[in-house]
Amino acid sequence: MCDLYSGNDGKSKNSRSKSQNVVKRESPTAETEYSGGPIDKSSPLVSHLPLQMLLYFDMFYFPCWWISAVFMLNVKFEFLPGYYQWLLVTGIVLLTVVEVLRVYLGYTGNLKEKVPELAAFWVVSLTFPVPVLLFFLTDEDALILPLERAVHSLFLCLVMAELVASFLALRTMTRKLLLLFHLRQLGRAERLSPVYGLTLPYHRGALAVTPVHHMYR
Repeated sequence: MCDLYSGNDGKSKNSRSKSQNVVKRESPTAETEYSGGPIDKSSPLVSHLPLQMLLYFDMFYFPCWWISAVFMLNVKFEFLPGYYQWLLVTGIVLLTVVEVLRVYLGYTGNLKEKVPELAAFWVVSLTFPVPVLLFFLTDEDALILPLERAVHSLFLCLVMAELVASFLALRTMTRKLLLLFHLRQLGRAERLSPVYGLTLPYHRGALAVTPVHHMYR
């Protein structure tokens, strides 16, 4: 009989401990609720396809541009004044170094949705390639050859198209990040309201706010 009672007591203790564990799991504290992660971890990427295509074409076109620019510079190098020789050489070297950094920032920022890298790509593209290419195209004292005019014009059009596409991609990414931030804050407020006995004034005021659990149904 003692063994039977002890067995029943053990079973009751186990059942009580299990029920307490279930209650603890079902009623998380405010700290764990507040430190929750993002609401929607499976949100789709918003990479900009036109920008990615332009970067892909740029990666293949730049070697052709570099070979043409170096060849044309070699042809007319002896006929240029000394300061124009240094300016053209410096411009080609600067564009070569900047292009590697620019393509890397564009790929990283667009494919991985990194706004700082994409913003740096936009700033670098506007700061270095555009002025240098405009100098190559507009300064007639540099003895612009027909091949140079063609390759520089095409490269400038490609960079300008990348500037427009990267601006649109930045606008889309920032809007998505802003929306996720507001949804995350709203979700935390919803989870904290029953813990502290707060009531959120939904559907009050000029703009009605829809709870998060209704948005994802």
